[in-house]
Amino acid sequence: MEEPKPSFFQPVLDFIKQSERVLNVTHKPSPQEYRHIAFSTALGMAVIGIIGFAISMVSYYLRGS
Repeated sequence: MEEPKPSFFQPVLDFIKQSERVLNVTHKPSPQEYRHIAFSTALGMAVIGIIGFAISMVSYYLRGS
């Protein structure tokens, strides 16, 4: 017995089903949650920027330029 061939649109239909599941679980953040997420993101970006700047300065002085 041959297995039925998957239809051309089956991956698209699967993606739509998975997207619907994700949208049903998500919710709009409250203003407090949004501020917390924004603050955490900004803090992370600042820390990464400071680390990058420090590495840049160390390499600048080690090269003697």
